[in-house]
Amino acid sequence: MRHIAIIGSGPAGYYTAEAAQKQWGDGVRIDVFDRLPVPYGLIRTGVAPDHQSIKGVSKRYEAVALSDNVRFIGNVTVGSDITIPELQELYDAVVLATGAPHDKALGLPGEDLANVYGSAAFVGWYNGHPQFVTLDPDLSGSTAVVIGNGNVALDVARILAKTRAEFTGSDIVTHALDVLDTSQLEKIVILGRRGPHQIAMTPKELGELGHLHRACPRVDPADLPEVDADALLEPGQRKSVNHLRSFADIAADVRSEKPIEIEFDFFAAPKAILGQDKVAGVEVERTRLEDGRAVGTGEIYTIPAGLVVACIGYQTSPIPGVPFEESAGRFANDEGRILPGLYCVGWARRGPSGTIGTNRPDGFSVVEKIGEDQPEHGSKAGCNGMDRLALERGLKIVRFRDWKKIEEAEIQRAREGAPREKFVHVDHMIDAAGKA
Repeated sequence: MRHIAIIGSGPAGYYTAEAAQKQWGDGVRIDVFDRLPVPYGLIRTGVAPDHQSIKGVSKRYEAVALSDNVRFIGNVTVGSDITIPELQELYDAVVLATGAPHDKALGLPGEDLANVYGSAAFVGWYNGHPQFVTLDPDLSGSTAVVIGNGNVALDVARILAKTRAEFTGSDIVTHALDVLDTSQLEKIVILGRRGPHQIAMTPKELGELGHLHRACPRVDPADLPEVDADALLEPGQRKSVNHLRSFADIAADVRSEKPIEIEFDFFAAPKAILGQDKVAGVEVERTRLEDGRAVGTGEIYTIPAGLVVACIGYQTSPIPGVPFEESAGRFANDEGRILPGLYCVGWARRGPSGTIGTNRPDGFSVVEKIGEDQPEHGSKAGCNGMDRLALERGLKIVRFRDWKKIEEAEIQRAREGAPREKFVHVDHMIDAAGKA
């Protein structure tokens, strides 16, 4: 029997488990680990709460998790509860599918000021990640600056702009909803170093900004390239730029009807976060493009801001004893191979790039490499050995059947119009699972 440990129960983890099943059928046993008592990783705590259709992919992962040869091992932290060398003693292959859960630093003066957040923290806060439940952002200022020109920046701007009624049907956690209700924001500035043709925003997410109840997007027509230049773009990118053009055409009287403005500030590079103890503004340098790169022009201006959210990328968490590329924010690897018997997949392998679906071929690729490296089935203790070790150490392992109890409790405690109310404390999850 071949025994595989997958560290991380998000898309990359479950796609890898699915690939291993298809490769070896009943000849493989797979344990999927997660440090939280709940599965699905960024599907649960990264995907925007008002994008429930995207979260539906978890049903595919559930089908894998309910298979006879796949187990969920929740509430176990690799590196402290069990080490990588110990896992390698128990399993024929160990696959790191830990994602990229930490924010990439801005590297700017003032980024440690109060009310300056990275998107992993801010998104985790409104999505109910236990690590960020105490974030408590102050929304009493009139202006927020969102740094970045990707979909996460759009998510953050949209969440900040929505009314409570617009969250009907979403699973945003109540503590975040209550704070958003206190918002005094009148302007949300989306700051991008380059121009409209270089954005990493998809048409659907951009289009949503045009249908918000109390917020209106604005683009300076002077920032837009000539229309003829759009012909060189990919079709999806062209649709996104078309949305930006439509935002530039919105009439002033239409804008005046909505109290919040979402302003796209292109060709603008943040230079410093200003303030004493708390953020008061962002110092920005105007840029121009040279061979596709943003180059500073020397023109400096300040955007007053009471809140800053940096959406500039993520990095993987290092694990003791595992080679790590600090500059790339991922494990050091050769197409998924780290060390003999140790692999990585998804964002842990390639860095934070691609969509949820990109992880599926990634999972199949790493399984093929495991097969190449280990053509014969192993003879390690695998699942039984893990059970003995958990018993010896008194680990409160949460199985998938326990997760289903947590899920049922979250559904039962949902506010009206919401699919669930997530537990945001690990102890409460453990209680709901009956593991206390």
